[in-house]
Amino acid sequence: MNRSRVTNILLIAAAILLALFPLAESTFYTQLLTKVMIMAIFAMSLDLLVGYTGLVSFGHAAYFGLAGYALALMVPKYEVASLWWTLPAAMGACLLFALVTGMLVLRTRGIFFIMVTLAFAQMLFFIFHDTKFGGGSDGIYIYVKPELKVGGFEVASLERLDHFYWLVLLLMAAVFLLLRRVLGSTFGRALVGIKMNEHRMRALGFPVFRYQLASFALSGALAGMAGYLAAVQYGFVNPEILSWHQSGAVLMMVILGGMGTLYGPVIGAFAFVLLQEVMSNQSWFGASARHWQLAMGIFVILVALYLPQGLAGLLQKVGRKPEIAEAADE
Repeated sequence: MNRSRVTNILLIAAAILLALFPLAESTFYTQLLTKVMIMAIFAMSLDLLVGYTGLVSFGHAAYFGLAGYALALMVPKYEVASLWWTLPAAMGACLLFALVTGMLVLRTRGIFFIMVTLAFAQMLFFIFHDTKFGGGSDGIYIYVKPELKVGGFEVASLERLDHFYWLVLLLMAAVFLLLRRVLGSTFGRALVGIKMNEHRMRALGFPVFRYQLASFALSGALAGMAGYLAAVQYGFVNPEILSWHQSGAVLMMVILGGMGTLYGPVIGAFAFVLLQEVMSNQSWFGASARHWQLAMGIFVILVALYLPQGLAGLLQKVGRKPEIAEAADE
């Protein structure tokens, strides 16, 4: 059994377990796993940039937060809006913002690219933090969750925890399959080639800037999907979702899980959020739980030292052993 088949079996098994989890009727853990899956979508969107396009962004929270604010500002207070138009509109706003900013930031490289992406994210942060437009530091409440109807029939009620959980799971799977299809296409292979040797790809006639801009825009739109879902889950948005802390956290998820694997960022999101929940538990660790960031930092350093390919590297090792055994038998 080859490595890809083992990985696919494990992913399918994990998806089935996640789909059945709400049947356990655990409110807290269902909410927690919903948060994890939203962050997994966020992490996969960044992995498209970092792991496949070779562009390290430190301002990815801009799209995550912008979509949340777009939902809050589009929906009239105490009125119900349809998910069918609010989600595409929020993602479209992020797509447009990513196209505009991408045309500027993609003219830089290295540390300058990182700093310019951070600058745009901070610009949005202060727009919503320092003006009444975004509700200031208190943010904006979303009193009524969007509705999901088809022909007047309610397909799912997002007010129900289990329905919203399954919607997020479905969208996470859809994002994974979409990115898998995109990255398996000529476009995806070109992105990897640009990451490996940009000058050679340009010499071969590939429009490098257009490929990078398309990747940047798609990444921003998918990050917007995650931000929209987070706003629906929590029922409010504030400037903190646009902060550099949020960008740093999602970048850590990608590194922790393993860049350039798609399922790696999903694993990284699960590991990061669940470890944060455990390490910050004061009933277990007392006063030291307030310093959970230190423990998390040590864990990430250990993973970087001993698992250069991230936690996803463990799955690759599992799939590699049978291949070695088959080769020995031959």
